[in-house]
Amino acid sequence: MRRVVADLGIAHAIYGANDKLSAGESIRSLLGLEWPQIAVIGDDWPDLPLLARAGFAAAPANAHIEVRAIVDHVTGSAGGHGAAREFCDLLLVASGRYAALLQGHLTTLDDGSAAAPA
Repeated sequence: MRRVVADLGIAHAIYGANDKLSAGESIRSLLGLEWPQIAVIGDDWPDLPLLARAGFAAAPANAHIEVRAIVDHVTGSAGGHGAAREFCDLLLVASGRYAALLQGHLTTLDDGSAAAPA
């Protein structure tokens, strides 16, 4: 997850927080956002306060049943097996950034040409 966060250039992330709502509130306040502008993914009871407030809430396929019951989207992948990547891709598609980022990975650094199929 940390690698995906870094690769996507996400500047604000908190890991290992005991009080997830407090951590979420600090980032929300820092960025000047309201909860309807925020997307969250979570898999268990400690995530429920964030998921209930977020404008878009998601859970991995293997999330606790109470979590899956309140979210807007359940990923096809389980936690630890691509769910975070799937969530990030979903947000990139929704924001219109996915295609351009993908195209950037399809070109070489030396001449800018499209990579040849294998």
